[in-house]
Amino acid sequence: MPMTMTQKILAAHCGRETLTAGEMILADTDLVLGNDITAPVAINEFRKAGCDCVFDCGKIALVMDHFTPNKDIKAAEQTLKVRTFAEEKGIPNFFDVGEMGVEHALLPERGMVTAGDLVIGADSHTCTYGALGAFSTGVGSTDMAAAMAYGKVWLRVPSAIRVELTGHLRRHVSGKDVVLHLIRTLGVDGALYQSLEFAGDGVAALTMDDRLCICNMAIEAGAKNGIFPVDDKTLAFLKEHGAKEPRVYAADPDAEYARTVRMDLSALTSIVAFPHLPENGKTFDEIGEIPIQQVVVGSCTNGRLSDLREAAEILKGHKVAKGVRALIIPATQNIWLAAVKEGLMEIFIQAGCAVSTPTCGPCLGGHMGILAKGERCVATTNRNFVGRMGDPQSEVYLASPAVAAASAVAGKIASPDTLA
Repeated sequence: MPMTMTQKILAAHCGRETLTAGEMILADTDLVLGNDITAPVAINEFRKAGCDCVFDCGKIALVMDHFTPNKDIKAAEQTLKVRTFAEEKGIPNFFDVGEMGVEHALLPERGMVTAGDLVIGADSHTCTYGALGAFSTGVGSTDMAAAMAYGKVWLRVPSAIRVELTGHLRRHVSGKDVVLHLIRTLGVDGALYQSLEFAGDGVAALTMDDRLCICNMAIEAGAKNGIFPVDDKTLAFLKEHGAKEPRVYAADPDAEYARTVRMDLSALTSIVAFPHLPENGKTFDEIGEIPIQQVVVGSCTNGRLSDLREAAEILKGHKVAKGVRALIIPATQNIWLAAVKEGLMEIFIQAGCAVSTPTCGPCLGGHMGILAKGERCVATTNRNFVGRMGDPQSEVYLASPAVAAASAVAGKIASPDTLA
C-alpha cells in the first residue's frame, strides 16, 4: 500500500509495514520535549500517576525559554521545579540561562533531531523539525508526562496535503513569506490534523533556515506536522551539527493526498499577516499607511543567524524611527556569539535597536516587549491572536525579518524594497 513520508515514519515507529490515514497507533518516541511553561504541568502529572523512572533520560529535553531569564517569582518557581526534576531523574539535556536558546532553534543546532525521528513536544511549534525529515508534532502536557514515563505516544495517522514548490525566491523574500502565502491560501484550519508534505523542484532552492521557518508555522494552518524531503542540504546540515545517523524516508510516487497546492516561489512577494489571524496575509499593493510602535526580530520562527543577517542588511546605515522600539532576539547563545563576530550587533546598536539574550519573551506576551493598548508591532514571530503580545487592544503584524527591519526604519509597515 502506497504511503506518504509521514505515514512511513509513523509505521516504522509502531512496528507496522503499512498504515492508512485515520488509524490510531501507539508509537515509540525518539525525543520528548518540554519547556518552562509546559514541563511543570507534565511533571505534576508524572508524579500524580505514580511514575518513578523516565523511559530514557537521554531522550528527554527540557528547555527553559519562555519566561527566562525568569521574569517573576512564579517563573522562577516553574524553572526550579523542572531543574529539580532533571537532577533527580538524571536528565542531561536541561537547558537554562547561559546555555539555553529558543527550544526549536536550539535542538537542531545541537544535533538532537535527525531525519526519520519521531519527536513530540509540549509546545505547538514542535512541528519545526519536519524540516530535517522528522515527524514532529506538539502534544499536551499529559501526553508529555506519559511519554517521559513510557517513551510512547498515541497518534492518529494524518492524511496529507502535497505542497508542490517550483522556482526560486526573489531578493528579500524568504521562507516566512512562503508560509504566510500558504496559510493565506489554506486558512488557519485548512490543513486541520493533516500533514503538509513539501515536494517539487523548488525545495532545493530553499535554505534549511527557510524550511525550519516553514515547518514551524505548519500548525498555523491547523496541520499536525509539516515535512520536507531529505536532500543533500538536509544531510549536510545534520552532519554539520553532529546529529545521529539519519533514517531517510520518501513518499511513494503513488501516495494518496487529500489535495495538492502548487506554489511558484519566483512569483511570491513580501507579505504581512494582519491581526488577528496568520491567514490575514496582505501584499504591499494591498497595504496602506500603518504606523507602528514596536518591531521584534526573533523567536523560534525567525531568530536564526540568517534572519539577523537579513535584518542587519536593511538596518545598516539607517536609524530606527523615533517612537519605535526595535528588539533583536537571537534564538541561541551560538547565534548571539556569531552575530557579535560578524559585526551584526554593532549594526543593531548603531541603528538604535535593543538586543536581548535568547528568550521567547515577547512572542507570547511573556516579557521583554509587551504592548500597551492601541500599540502596533511588526514581528517575525508566528502568532498574532488577540492579546498575543500584550493588551487585547494591541495589534501584531507578522512578517519576515526584512519587512520588520524596513518597518523599524520607516516607522510604519514598509517593504524592504523601499530601502534597497
